[in-house]
Amino acid sequence: MSAVRKGSKVWVEDRDQAWVAAEVVDFVGKHAHVVTASGKKVLAIPAKLFPRDAEAEFGGVDDMTKLTYLNEPGVLDNLERRYSLNEIYTYTGSILIAVNPFTKLPHLYNVHMMGQYNGAPFGELSPHVFAVADAAYRAMINEARSQSILVSGESGAGKTETTKLIMQYLTFVGGRSAGDDGTVEQQVLESNPLLEAFGNARTVRNDNSSRFGKFVEIQFDANGRISGAAIRTYLLERSRVVQITDPERNYHCFYQLCASGRDAEKYKLGHPSQFHYLNQSKTYELCGVNSAEEYMKTRRAMDIVGITHEEQEAIFRTLAAILHLGNIEFSPGKEHDSSAVKDQKSEFHMQMAANLFMCDVNLLLATLCTRSIQTREGIIIKALDCNAAVASRDALAKTVYARLFDWLVEKINRSVGQDKDSRVQIGVLDIYGFECFRNNSFEQFCINFANEKLQQHFNEHVFKMEQEEYRKEEINWSYIEFIDNQDVLDLIEKKPIGIIGLLDEACMFPKSTHQTFSTKLFQNFRSHQRLEKAKFSETDFTISHYAGKVTYQTDSFLDKNRDYVVVEHCILLSSSKCPFVAGLFPSLPLESSRSSYKFSSVASRFKQQLQALMETLNSTEPHYIRCVKPNSLNQPQKFENQSILHQLRCGGVLEAVRISLAGYPTRKTFHEFVDRFGLIALEVMDGSYDEKTTTEKILQKLKLQNYQLGKTKVFLRAGQIGILDSRRAEVLDTAAKCIQGRLRTFVAHRDFVSTRAAAISLQASCRGYIARNMYSALQEARASILIQKYVRRWLAMVALLHLRSATVLVQSSIRGFLTRHRFLHRKEHRAATLIQAQWRMRKARSTFCHRQSNIVAIQCHWRQKLAKRELRRLKQEANEAGALRLAKNKLEKQLEDLTWRLQLEKKLRVSSEEAKLLEITKLHKALESMSLELDAAKLATVNECNKNAVLENRLDLSTKEKSALEREIIAIAELRNENAFLKSSLNALEKKNFVLEQDLIKAKEDTTDTIKKLKEVENSCSQLQQNLRSLEEKLCSLEDENHVLRQKTLSASLKSNTKPILEKHSGAFSLPYADRKPVFETPTPTKLIAPFSQGLSDSRRTKLTTEKHQENYEFLSCCIKEDLGFKDAKPVAACVIYKCLVRWHAFESERTAIFDYIIEGINDVLKVGDENVTLPYWLSNASALLCLLQRNLRSSGFSITTAQRSAGSSGFNGRVAQALKSSFKYIGYEDGTSLVEAKYPAILFKQQLTACVEKIFGLIRDNLKKEISPLLSSCIQAPKIQRVHGAKSSRSPGGVPHQSPSNQWDSIIKFLDSLMSHLRENHVPSFFIRKITTQVFSFINISLFNSLLLRRECCTFSNGEYVKSGLAELEKWIVNAMEEFAGTSWHELNYIRQAVGFLVIHQKRKKSLEEIRQDLCPALTVRQIYRISTMYWDDKYGTQSVSNEVVAQMREILNKDSQNLTSNSFLLDDDLSIPFSTEDIYMALPAFDPSDIELPSLLSKYPCAQFLVQHTK
Repeated sequence: MSAVRKGSKVWVEDRDQAWVAAEVVDFVGKHAHVVTASGKKVLAIPAKLFPRDAEAEFGGVDDMTKLTYLNEPGVLDNLERRYSLNEIYTYTGSILIAVNPFTKLPHLYNVHMMGQYNGAPFGELSPHVFAVADAAYRAMINEARSQSILVSGESGAGKTETTKLIMQYLTFVGGRSAGDDGTVEQQVLESNPLLEAFGNARTVRNDNSSRFGKFVEIQFDANGRISGAAIRTYLLERSRVVQITDPERNYHCFYQLCASGRDAEKYKLGHPSQFHYLNQSKTYELCGVNSAEEYMKTRRAMDIVGITHEEQEAIFRTLAAILHLGNIEFSPGKEHDSSAVKDQKSEFHMQMAANLFMCDVNLLLATLCTRSIQTREGIIIKALDCNAAVASRDALAKTVYARLFDWLVEKINRSVGQDKDSRVQIGVLDIYGFECFRNNSFEQFCINFANEKLQQHFNEHVFKMEQEEYRKEEINWSYIEFIDNQDVLDLIEKKPIGIIGLLDEACMFPKSTHQTFSTKLFQNFRSHQRLEKAKFSETDFTISHYAGKVTYQTDSFLDKNRDYVVVEHCILLSSSKCPFVAGLFPSLPLESSRSSYKFSSVASRFKQQLQALMETLNSTEPHYIRCVKPNSLNQPQKFENQSILHQLRCGGVLEAVRISLAGYPTRKTFHEFVDRFGLIALEVMDGSYDEKTTTEKILQKLKLQNYQLGKTKVFLRAGQIGILDSRRAEVLDTAAKCIQGRLRTFVAHRDFVSTRAAAISLQASCRGYIARNMYSALQEARASILIQKYVRRWLAMVALLHLRSATVLVQSSIRGFLTRHRFLHRKEHRAATLIQAQWRMRKARSTFCHRQSNIVAIQCHWRQKLAKRELRRLKQEANEAGALRLAKNKLEKQLEDLTWRLQLEKKLRVSSEEAKLLEITKLHKALESMSLELDAAKLATVNECNKNAVLENRLDLSTKEKSALEREIIAIAELRNENAFLKSSLNALEKKNFVLEQDLIKAKEDTTDTIKKLKEVENSCSQLQQNLRSLEEKLCSLEDENHVLRQKTLSASLKSNTKPILEKHSGAFSLPYADRKPVFETPTPTKLIAPFSQGLSDSRRTKLTTEKHQENYEFLSCCIKEDLGFKDAKPVAACVIYKCLVRWHAFESERTAIFDYIIEGINDVLKVGDENVTLPYWLSNASALLCLLQRNLRSSGFSITTAQRSAGSSGFNGRVAQALKSSFKYIGYEDGTSLVEAKYPAILFKQQLTACVEKIFGLIRDNLKKEISPLLSSCIQAPKIQRVHGAKSSRSPGGVPHQSPSNQWDSIIKFLDSLMSHLRENHVPSFFIRKITTQVFSFINISLFNSLLLRRECCTFSNGEYVKSGLAELEKWIVNAMEEFAGTSWHELNYIRQAVGFLVIHQKRKKSLEEIRQDLCPALTVRQIYRISTMYWDDKYGTQSVSNEVVAQMREILNKDSQNLTSNSFLLDDDLSIPFSTEDIYMALPAFDPSDIELPSLLSKYPCAQFLVQHTK
């Protein structure tokens, strides 16, 4: 290869890994010496080396055509890069390659993801199966042409799952209309598990391999809705029913039936190992699959498809009969070459099979063991030997199963229903991929034949797409050729000597064998370049297919191609008593019944089906999906290069690459080409040429010839990009060498300068060191002298201080001793004086106390005498009867008093406070009485003291009389006893007083606690009052709504009868205005008895009332249709309408149509008027009117309900009810405004008005989203600016781009300014403006963030800077708009701000996962961070994304969290709910008075509005 040079990055072929990355290090002769990435050294021929893009992106490219080098190893490497990041879909032009992840990725297939791809242009978002399905659907709608989607791949590649996803998406975008009750889409989807159960089986490579081809044709009507469907199947593998190899399995339905429980017991079935057709393989169970559950799913699918219960029973009876049929064994019979049932076990299975088929067992045995031959002489019965009987048994089993499968497909088609009027449809082809095994038989031959046909169609489509690309770019493409496979198709199907023709011819002759077939085949195609004879076999042949050579074993070709219909089998089962079985085998024509065998070629029939399929595909626009199986172990994140390369060859992907290589495989936009190769010709990069001219100048400078310049792209032949890269590498090498030379000069000069500076610095340091040493020596000498001086001084001072301190210590000790001696002497003298004084005082006091005690004793003795006398008197009085009667009366009064108090206590529970106060008062009185007693005792003591003084005087006078003194001594002794008794009484009274004081303190504390508790009870009572008030309001509103509903229900039945009467006598149902009755009120029948006759007679009054109604309606219509404007920021229309409704007593009317008229009028205005003006205007008016109704209306059922509840309550509950009656004054009516009693029409009007406000808000929000969506789609990606050599942006990591946002962001700012001006001009309350702005910014956040995650070209560094600058402009707008109107809008942009911040952060590889999650992107989920990290590429500085360790950590977290469906979606959902309630509106909008609104001159001409004019005057 001429472009290969030393240092080139190349791909070298490897036996194990197919291709490995390497670098050319040298050339040895004609060979190149390369070193692989693992360090292995290899010699290779340069022609076999493929160039490798050293600057390939970490995550690969989403379209193979974007590869710099479109070759086999480049395709393989790109798929591996994307697969390692769970990016399983990749485009190759319009072809989708799907790699089976072998793990669940539910975030890729949810409804929200379908919504993202719905209507998106193909290629704009990341590759996805939904994109292909949407492209097919849009092409069908736009071009009115049928489409087809061809899904191919080997077993286990995920074809069936891909087909399911396509059908799910088509169901999503083309679901039936709302009025259609059909369930076509559901039946089509449910047909998948049903056909899988009967047509899928385990193979060596796949647990759920489809053993038949399926073409699902989904039909659509003119509106793009699914109107019908049809399913066609191809080449069911019938031989699998009777013959399987280990470790494969038979069809799933047999194992499901064996695990069905009761049904299995009913059909005498057991474990699969008991049946010959199932136990040929030891694999009975599949990992992670429960056969019993699958059986129930199959039954449910049958129900949905429309198979009746009887038909289901018949189907499973037939399956059970096939299993029993397989267990019938034969042994030689009595006659020669005859056979019979082997044993009792076989007879049991024979009997069971006959019972299940509902046919005669003897006739069944006869059809298996004999065969009838029709001759001229008559019918000859021929016995069959054991081998022939077994073959007959297996033929019957295969025929029954094939007929059953065909019946299922036909039943599904009938149940789903085909739309004969449908002109367009989308066909989904799920067919087997190219197969090449160790042993390839007839099935592989047919499968590969079908794939050859499809490959030819595929090649033509790819070539057509290439031509379309060239034609669109207007380049010359007439000489492009590609290799066709028509010769292989001619070899197989050409008549009369094709392989199929020779095979049919051999099958027509009974004596033909596979040897004769092979011999004839080799004779006819001896020189054919595509056919070879196998080396080690005489009968095997090899065909060179497009995907490689395949050797076929012809041993069973003839047997499998012969599709004999045994007449006896058909006659037997057509006579079955089971209608289902008999329906599978209709009666044969007479001419067919003459022969025992009816030959039919399987290959010819398959060829005809394939031809019909190709005709269908040729009439449609094809779309291709190639499914790839990454490894043979069915494990995630395991990529086997050899296997995938083989599948890419088999799937035709590499063939498509070859077709591209035959033309112009490398195609780049002019911008990309100039950006990459502009440095080759810097002289043309001065900005004087456009990109196309610059591209041409670069190519002309290199003298390249094999290129074409299109409108937007440059097309290069194979190898030209290598020359360009080689020249680019040379320029970069030269530049690198120049930079290295300059760098070496700089380093040498820097080293010299640093060395010279170091020498000078070293010399200066040495001189300074010597000078510092000399200076330090002189300094030390001087310091030592100074130290000696101060040491001597210090020693002398210490000696002086020591002597002085000793002297002072001696003096102080002597002085202290003398002072302490004097102090002790004085202390002893003072103590002696004090003792003497205390002794004298004690002696005098004892004398006084002795005399005092004698006097008290005398007094006590005297009082004792008086008390005894009084006691005797009282005892006498107590014996009298009158005293007892008085006591009885007193006790009765006390009992009545207590009874009254008890009753009073029951009635006055709430009056506990008064009882406490009374108790406290009693305690105070008791305390006062005790205090009085204490004062009396103290006074008696004082009197006794005075008497004692008198007695002392007497004792002094009578000391001379001895006898008197003795008497006094005795009296003193008595007084002493009495005094002791009084002291004890006094102590008792003091203790009692103390106890009473403690009780009083406790009573005060209890009173304080009681007061606190009463306050808490009052608070809780007020809270309960508020709660009860709110509950009463809600209950009343609910009762009113129920009442409204009941009235509606009653009025609906009477509407037809009452409407003519009401229209005829509308004036009779209203009272005169003088009686102040509402104009629109319809009183009850009892109120209408008197005025009814009067109204009928008074036709004039009826006419006036009708005219008044019409005038009011016209006035309201004018208020609604005309723009009345605003006064002092108050909506005039809302105020006028409210005042009129109050004036006309419409709110108090029990039945009126005026509210419906207002709502209908508003809705009509919203439909007709300009949305940008009408919607904000009516949002302001409707919200104002709703606020007036909320503040000034009161439900009439509220007071009734409250009264009813309060009637049966008392005490606390009664007071709560009374508080509720006056609770309206706390809602803002302190000014005395009276509430209007609202009937149920008014309450219904308030609800309708609330719905109207929400509708207007939703319309404004949805219109804003529609208007801003196109702007956002252009803002997510930075516009491509032509690079100019003299004006390149700074590429330093610290450089900040000083560019203003583009026109797209300016248009968004203008859009937001226009929105704000419209809202504020119509005086929309700031509450609504804040909600609208917040939701608009939330939509901006969702749209930008989802687009960023779905479009890889947006996840770049420069694009992050572009979006970040736009977000900065939005931030400025939010700041200028103020928080009153913007609210939390900046917070709504949290996701896109953090995502963009991650894009523009430098050194991402140094960031750990915790730093990213906690610091950079705390709001983003791990899946979203993983998506951004894997899609990111730096188009400005060429830096890498996060490290591989961080990617591995995130992948591990995602694998663990894969089952959590709520966290698996990386896209954000748009919230379509209304972000406020009626209470929020009521609390947010300020109250205003509508009375000061003047009537506009436009409305002053209406007589019904004159009261407004008078009120204003």
